[in-house]
Amino acid sequence: MQKTYIEDIAYCPADEFISSESIETELSEVYDRLKLPYGRIEMQTGIKTRGVFKNKLPSDISTEAAKNLFKKSVIKPQDIDLVIHASVCRNFLEPSTASVVHYNLGLREDCRSFDLSNACLGVISAIDVARSMLQQKDVNKILIVTGENSWPLLSNTMKTILENKDLTRKTIKKYFANFTIGSAGVALVLNKTAGLATLGEVYSLSDTQAHTLCQGDGSTEALVMETNSEVLMQKGVALAKTAWSHFSQDKTDFDHILSHQVGIQHRNYLFEQLGLDLHKDYTTFDKYGNTGSAALPLGLALAYEEKRFNKNDRIALLGIGSGLHTTMMELKWN
Repeated sequence: MQKTYIEDIAYCPADEFISSESIETELSEVYDRLKLPYGRIEMQTGIKTRGVFKNKLPSDISTEAAKNLFKKSVIKPQDIDLVIHASVCRNFLEPSTASVVHYNLGLREDCRSFDLSNACLGVISAIDVARSMLQQKDVNKILIVTGENSWPLLSNTMKTILENKDLTRKTIKKYFANFTIGSAGVALVLNKTAGLATLGEVYSLSDTQAHTLCQGDGSTEALVMETNSEVLMQKGVALAKTAWSHFSQDKTDFDHILSHQVGIQHRNYLFEQLGLDLHKDYTTFDKYGNTGSAALPLGLALAYEEKRFNKNDRIALLGIGSGLHTTMMELKWN
Protein backbone atom coordinates (compact mmCIF):
# COMPACT_ATOMS: atom_id res chain seq x y z
CA MET A 1 0.00 0.00 0.00
CA GLN A 2 1.18 3.50 -0.88
CA LYS A 3 2.21 5.72 2.04
CA THR A 4 -0.24 8.34 3.31
CA TYR A 5 0.82 11.73 4.66
CA ILE A 6 -0.83 14.56 6.57
CA GLU A 7 0.30 17.43 4.36
CA ASP A 8 -1.03 20.24 6.55
CA ILE A 9 -3.51 20.94 9.34
CA ALA A 10 -5.29 24.03 10.72
CA TYR A 11 -8.06 24.83 13.17
CA CYS A 12 -10.84 27.30 13.86
CA PRO A 13 -11.20 28.25 17.56
CA ALA A 14 -14.61 29.02 19.03
CA ASP A 15 -15.98 32.56 18.94
CA GLU A 16 -16.71 32.57 22.67
CA PHE A 17 -15.69 30.57 25.74
CA ILE A 18 -18.09 29.84 28.61
CA SER A 19 -16.76 28.97 32.07
CA SER A 20 -17.97 26.10 34.21
CA GLU A 21 -18.60 28.64 36.97
CA SER A 22 -20.97 30.66 34.77
CA ILE A 23 -22.97 27.54 33.86
CA GLU A 24 -23.47 26.73 37.54
CA THR A 25 -24.47 30.34 38.25
CA GLU A 26 -27.09 30.05 35.50
CA LEU A 27 -28.37 26.87 37.16
CA SER A 28 -28.20 28.27 40.72
CA GLU A 29 -31.94 27.77 41.31
CA VAL A 30 -31.58 24.03 40.62
CA TYR A 31 -28.25 23.74 42.44
CA ASP A 32 -29.75 25.31 45.57
CA ARG A 33 -32.93 23.22 45.43
CA LEU A 34 -31.03 19.94 45.04
CA LYS A 35 -28.20 21.06 47.35
CA LEU A 36 -25.58 20.41 44.68
CA PRO A 37 -22.03 21.61 45.45
CA TYR A 38 -20.84 24.55 43.35
CA GLY A 39 -17.63 23.85 41.48
CA ARG A 40 -18.53 20.21 40.79
CA ILE A 41 -18.32 20.54 36.97
CA GLU A 42 -14.72 21.76 36.95
CA MET A 43 -13.72 19.54 39.88
CA GLN A 44 -15.05 16.36 38.24
CA THR A 45 -14.01 17.10 34.64
CA GLY A 46 -11.02 19.44 34.80
CA ILE A 47 -12.83 21.63 32.26
CA LYS A 48 -12.52 25.33 33.08
CA THR A 49 -14.09 26.63 29.87
CA ARG A 50 -15.65 25.32 26.67
CA GLY A 51 -16.07 27.11 23.38
CA VAL A 52 -19.32 27.89 21.55
CA PHE A 53 -20.39 29.37 18.22
CA LYS A 54 -23.74 31.08 18.81
CA ASN A 55 -24.35 32.15 15.22
CA LYS A 56 -22.59 29.60 13.00
CA LEU A 57 -23.59 26.40 11.28
CA PRO A 58 -21.27 23.36 11.24
CA SER A 59 -20.46 24.12 7.59
CA ASP A 60 -19.39 27.67 8.53
CA ILE A 61 -16.99 26.32 11.16
CA SER A 62 -15.57 23.67 8.83
CA THR A 63 -15.21 26.19 6.01
CA GLU A 64 -13.35 28.64 8.25
CA ALA A 65 -10.94 25.90 9.37
CA ALA A 66 -10.28 24.96 5.73
CA LYS A 67 -9.71 28.59 4.75
CA ASN A 68 -7.24 28.92 7.62
CA LEU A 69 -5.37 25.93 6.20
CA PHE A 70 -5.28 27.35 2.68
CA LYS A 71 -4.06 30.73 3.99
CA LYS A 72 -0.96 29.24 5.59
CA SER A 73 -0.25 26.49 3.07
CA VAL A 74 0.88 26.09 -0.53
CA ILE A 75 -2.23 23.94 -1.02
CA LYS A 76 -4.98 25.58 -3.07
CA PRO A 77 -8.71 24.76 -3.12
CA GLN A 78 -8.33 23.69 -6.77
CA ASP A 79 -5.89 20.95 -5.67
CA ILE A 80 -8.51 19.04 -3.67
CA ASP A 81 -9.95 15.85 -5.21
CA LEU A 82 -12.29 14.88 -2.35
CA VAL A 83 -13.70 16.59 0.73
CA ILE A 84 -15.03 14.60 3.70
CA HIS A 85 -17.10 16.31 6.40
CA ALA A 86 -16.64 14.19 9.53
CA SER A 87 -18.24 15.96 12.48
CA VAL A 88 -21.06 14.91 14.79
CA CYS A 89 -22.74 18.24 13.99
CA ARG A 90 -24.29 18.71 10.56
CA ASN A 91 -26.39 21.44 8.98
CA PHE A 92 -29.11 18.92 8.15
CA LEU A 93 -29.55 15.23 7.38
CA GLU A 94 -29.83 15.92 3.66
CA PRO A 95 -27.99 17.07 1.58
CA SER A 96 -24.51 16.39 2.93
CA THR A 97 -22.87 19.19 4.89
CA ALA A 98 -19.78 18.39 2.80
CA SER A 99 -21.65 19.74 -0.23
CA VAL A 100 -22.06 23.11 1.54
CA VAL A 101 -18.35 23.20 2.40
CA HIS A 102 -17.56 22.22 -1.21
CA TYR A 103 -19.61 25.20 -2.43
CA ASN A 104 -18.19 27.62 0.17
CA LEU A 105 -14.62 26.79 -0.83
CA GLY A 106 -15.29 26.92 -4.57
CA LEU A 107 -13.91 23.43 -5.15
CA ARG A 108 -13.76 21.89 -8.63
CA GLU A 109 -16.88 20.28 -10.09
CA ASP A 110 -15.10 16.94 -10.34
CA CYS A 111 -14.03 17.13 -6.68
CA ARG A 112 -16.12 14.58 -4.81
CA SER A 113 -17.67 15.18 -1.38
CA PHE A 114 -19.55 13.28 1.29
CA ASP A 115 -20.27 13.22 5.03
CA LEU A 116 -18.83 10.56 7.30
CA SER A 117 -20.40 10.21 10.74
CA ASN A 118 -18.94 8.11 13.55
CA ALA A 119 -19.55 10.14 16.71
CA CYS A 120 -16.32 11.48 18.26
CA LEU A 121 -14.28 9.11 16.09
CA GLY A 122 -15.40 10.80 12.85
CA VAL A 123 -12.14 12.46 11.79
CA ILE A 124 -9.99 9.44 12.66
CA SER A 125 -12.40 7.21 10.70
CA ALA A 126 -12.24 9.70 7.81
CA ILE A 127 -8.43 9.51 7.80
CA ASP A 128 -8.67 5.71 7.65
CA VAL A 129 -11.13 5.88 4.72
CA ALA A 130 -9.06 8.56 2.97
CA ARG A 131 -5.98 6.37 3.20
CA SER A 132 -7.77 3.72 1.12
CA MET A 133 -9.18 6.24 -1.37
CA LEU A 134 -5.73 7.72 -1.98
CA GLN A 135 -4.78 4.42 -3.61
CA GLN A 136 -6.92 5.50 -6.59
CA LYS A 137 -4.94 7.10 -9.41
CA ASP A 138 -7.21 10.13 -9.76
CA VAL A 139 -7.23 10.99 -6.03
CA ASN A 140 -4.13 12.90 -4.90
CA LYS A 141 -5.30 15.25 -2.15
CA ILE A 142 -8.17 14.74 0.30
CA LEU A 143 -9.51 17.49 2.56
CA ILE A 144 -11.06 16.31 5.84
CA VAL A 145 -13.03 18.87 7.84
CA THR A 146 -15.02 18.94 11.04
CA GLY A 147 -17.14 21.68 12.57
CA GLU A 148 -18.40 20.93 16.07
CA ASN A 149 -20.69 23.35 17.92
CA SER A 150 -21.86 22.65 21.47
CA TRP A 151 -24.06 25.73 21.84
CA PRO A 152 -27.38 24.08 20.79
CA LEU A 153 -26.74 21.18 23.19
CA LEU A 154 -25.48 23.39 26.02
CA SER A 155 -28.30 25.93 25.84
CA ASN A 156 -30.99 23.28 25.42
CA THR A 157 -29.63 21.26 28.36
CA MET A 158 -29.73 24.30 30.65
CA LYS A 159 -33.29 25.04 29.50
CA THR A 160 -34.37 21.43 30.11
CA ILE A 161 -32.85 21.36 33.60
CA LEU A 162 -34.36 24.71 34.61
CA GLU A 163 -37.84 23.76 33.37
CA ASN A 164 -37.96 20.24 34.85
CA LYS A 165 -39.07 20.68 38.46
CA ASP A 166 -39.12 16.91 39.04
CA LEU A 167 -35.37 16.45 38.66
CA THR A 168 -33.56 14.80 41.55
CA ARG A 169 -29.87 14.53 42.41
CA LYS A 170 -29.96 11.13 40.70
CA THR A 171 -31.91 11.99 37.53
CA ILE A 172 -29.91 15.16 36.80
CA LYS A 173 -26.73 13.08 36.48
CA LYS A 174 -27.47 12.01 32.89
CA TYR A 175 -27.25 15.65 31.74
CA PHE A 176 -23.91 16.61 33.27
CA ALA A 177 -21.82 15.08 30.46
CA ASN A 178 -23.44 17.68 28.17
CA PHE A 179 -21.58 20.44 30.04
CA THR A 180 -18.24 18.94 28.99
CA ILE A 181 -18.93 19.43 25.28
CA GLY A 182 -17.02 22.17 23.47
CA SER A 183 -16.71 23.57 19.96
CA ALA A 184 -13.99 23.80 17.32
CA GLY A 185 -13.29 23.37 13.64
CA VAL A 186 -10.34 21.48 12.17
CA ALA A 187 -9.18 20.90 8.60
CA LEU A 188 -6.41 18.62 7.36
CA VAL A 189 -5.20 17.57 3.93
CA LEU A 190 -3.92 14.07 3.21
CA ASN A 191 -1.80 13.12 0.21
CA LYS A 192 0.42 10.26 -1.01
CA THR A 193 3.68 12.14 -1.69
CA ALA A 194 4.99 14.07 1.35
CA GLY A 195 3.87 15.97 4.42
CA LEU A 196 4.23 16.89 8.07
CA ALA A 197 3.59 13.34 9.26
CA THR A 198 3.42 9.83 7.83
CA LEU A 199 0.49 7.59 8.72
CA GLY A 200 1.60 4.29 10.24
CA GLU A 201 -0.28 1.44 11.86
CA VAL A 202 -4.05 1.69 12.37
CA TYR A 203 -6.08 -0.64 14.59
CA SER A 204 -9.84 -0.55 15.25
CA LEU A 205 -12.14 -2.42 17.64
CA SER A 206 -15.84 -2.24 18.56
CA ASP A 207 -18.18 -3.04 21.45
CA THR A 208 -21.60 -2.31 19.99
CA GLN A 209 -23.42 -3.79 23.00
CA ALA A 210 -22.68 -0.38 24.51
CA HIS A 211 -24.55 1.62 21.83
CA THR A 212 -27.25 2.67 24.34
CA LEU A 213 -24.87 4.38 26.78
CA CYS A 214 -24.63 7.72 24.95
CA GLN A 215 -27.35 8.76 22.52
CA GLY A 216 -28.01 12.14 20.94
CA ASP A 217 -31.20 13.06 19.14
CA GLY A 218 -32.86 16.12 17.74
CA SER A 219 -32.17 18.84 15.22
CA THR A 220 -29.18 21.18 15.10
CA GLU A 221 -31.28 23.78 16.93
CA ALA A 222 -32.66 21.46 19.64
CA LEU A 223 -30.17 18.70 20.30
CA VAL A 224 -30.79 16.44 23.29
CA MET A 225 -28.22 14.00 24.66
CA GLU A 226 -28.37 11.61 27.60
CA THR A 227 -25.27 9.80 28.83
CA ASN A 228 -24.55 7.09 31.39
CA SER A 229 -21.14 8.61 32.03
CA GLU A 230 -19.72 6.19 34.59
CA VAL A 231 -20.56 3.01 32.70
CA LEU A 232 -19.53 4.62 29.39
CA MET A 233 -16.11 5.46 30.83
CA GLN A 234 -15.60 1.93 32.17
CA LYS A 235 -16.70 0.27 28.92
CA GLY A 236 -14.75 2.71 26.77
CA VAL A 237 -11.50 2.26 28.66
CA ALA A 238 -11.96 -1.53 28.71
CA LEU A 239 -12.34 -1.46 24.91
CA ALA A 240 -9.30 0.80 24.58
CA LYS A 241 -7.26 -1.52 26.80
CA THR A 242 -8.04 -4.49 24.56
CA ALA A 243 -7.27 -2.49 21.41
CA TRP A 244 -4.00 -1.21 22.91
CA SER A 245 -2.87 -4.80 23.53
CA HIS A 246 -3.13 -5.43 19.75
CA PHE A 247 -1.79 -2.04 18.62
CA SER A 248 1.89 -1.48 17.76
CA GLN A 249 4.74 -3.70 18.86
CA ASP A 250 6.75 -0.66 20.02
CA LYS A 251 4.32 0.85 22.53
CA THR A 252 7.02 2.24 24.81
CA ASP A 253 8.67 4.15 21.98
CA PHE A 254 5.85 6.67 21.45
CA ASP A 255 7.04 10.20 22.14
CA HIS A 256 3.55 11.72 22.32
CA ILE A 257 0.13 10.28 23.14
CA LEU A 258 -2.99 12.20 22.12
CA SER A 259 -6.18 10.71 23.53
CA HIS A 260 -9.83 11.65 23.13
CA GLN A 261 -10.51 14.69 25.32
CA VAL A 262 -13.47 13.78 27.54
CA GLY A 263 -12.12 15.15 30.82
CA ILE A 264 -9.60 14.59 33.57
CA GLN A 265 -11.19 11.49 35.13
CA HIS A 266 -11.41 9.70 31.78
CA ARG A 267 -7.86 10.76 30.83
CA ASN A 268 -6.34 9.60 34.12
CA TYR A 269 -8.25 6.30 34.13
CA LEU A 270 -7.30 5.59 30.50
CA PHE A 271 -3.61 6.28 31.07
CA GLU A 272 -3.61 4.23 34.28
CA GLN A 273 -5.30 1.20 32.70
CA LEU A 274 -3.10 1.28 29.58
CA GLY A 275 0.06 1.91 31.61
CA LEU A 276 0.82 5.17 29.78
CA ASP A 277 3.11 8.00 30.83
CA LEU A 278 1.10 11.15 31.61
CA HIS A 279 4.11 13.26 30.65
CA LYS A 280 3.53 12.19 27.02
CA ASP A 281 -0.06 13.47 27.07
CA TYR A 282 -1.25 16.67 25.39
CA THR A 283 -4.42 18.09 26.95
CA THR A 284 -6.96 20.44 25.36
CA PHE A 285 -10.11 19.71 27.38
CA ASP A 286 -9.28 22.19 30.16
CA LYS A 287 -9.79 25.15 27.79
CA TYR A 288 -11.74 23.74 24.83
CA GLY A 289 -13.86 21.04 26.49
CA ASN A 290 -14.69 17.78 24.74
CA THR A 291 -14.81 18.93 21.11
CA GLY A 292 -16.14 15.64 19.74
CA SER A 293 -14.60 14.56 16.45
CA ALA A 294 -12.41 17.69 16.50
CA ALA A 295 -10.68 16.73 19.77
CA LEU A 296 -7.81 14.60 18.44
CA PRO A 297 -7.00 16.68 15.34
CA LEU A 298 -7.33 19.88 17.41
CA GLY A 299 -4.72 18.54 19.82
CA LEU A 300 -2.51 17.66 16.87
CA ALA A 301 -2.92 21.14 15.32
CA LEU A 302 -2.26 22.97 18.60
CA ALA A 303 0.78 20.84 19.47
CA TYR A 304 2.16 21.44 15.95
CA GLU A 305 1.55 25.18 16.34
CA GLU A 306 3.44 25.09 19.66
CA LYS A 307 6.33 23.19 17.99
CA ARG A 308 5.96 20.21 20.33
CA PHE A 309 7.01 17.67 17.69
CA ASN A 310 10.52 16.87 16.53
CA LYS A 311 11.68 15.00 13.44
CA ASN A 312 11.04 11.24 13.70
CA ASP A 313 8.82 11.59 16.79
CA ARG A 314 6.23 8.81 17.06
CA ILE A 315 2.71 9.98 17.93
CA ALA A 316 -0.14 7.73 19.06
CA LEU A 317 -3.69 8.96 18.40
CA LEU A 318 -6.11 7.09 20.67
CA GLY A 319 -9.60 7.75 19.35
CA ILE A 320 -12.90 6.55 20.78
CA GLY A 321 -16.52 7.25 19.94
CA SER A 322 -19.90 6.26 21.33
CA GLY A 323 -21.22 3.10 19.87
CA LEU A 324 -18.63 2.01 21.14
CA HIS A 325 -15.76 2.14 18.64
CA THR A 326 -12.06 2.80 19.05
CA THR A 327 -9.35 3.44 16.48
CA MET A 328 -5.69 3.80 17.37
CA MET A 329 -3.44 5.43 14.82
CA GLU A 330 0.32 5.88 14.59
CA LEU A 331 1.97 8.96 13.09
CA LYS A 332 5.66 9.55 12.45
CA TRP A 333 6.59 13.25 12.39
CA ASN A 334 8.73 14.24 9.40
